[in-house]
Amino acid sequence: MTLSEFPISARAAAVDLGRARRWYEEKLGLVPEHEDPGGVWYRFAGETWLYLYGTPSAGTAQNTIAGWAVRDIESVMADLRGRGVVFEQYDLGDVQMVDGLADFGMAKAAWFKDSEGNTYELTEVRQDP
Repeated sequence: MTLSEFPISARAAAVDLGRARRWYEEKLGLVPEHEDPGGVWYRFAGETWLYLYGTPSAGTAQNTIAGWAVRDIESVMADLRGRGVVFEQYDLGDVQMVDGLADFGMAKAAWFKDSEGNTYELTEVRQDP
C-alpha cells in the first residue's frame, strides 16, 4: 500500500478565519461545504479539498501552497481580477511575466496571495494539437 492510493487535500492557514472566509467568498466565489470547530472545507473537482483553518502562524510560508490546473488562464485571471484578486509579479530570469502571467512555452502560470498571505498558483498546460 502507498499513499498514491489515497486522495490528498491542501491546507491553508488563516490568522483571522472570518476575514479569510469572506475573502475566499468575495474574491474566489467559494462557499464552504463543511465547517468544523477549527475551520472550513471547500470542495473542488475530482474530490479534491482545501481546508482553511485558524492559526497564528498563517502567512509564514514563502512558497506556493496549492494550485489549480485551469483552461483559458487569461479568462480565469480576468474573472478573478474583476473580483479584486491581485496577481504577483516575479523575476523568473529568462521567463518574462506580462501582467502577472508567465509563459513557459508548454505552460502558462500565475500566482496570487489570499488575505492571509498564502500563495496560490493557476496553471494552464498546453495540449499538443
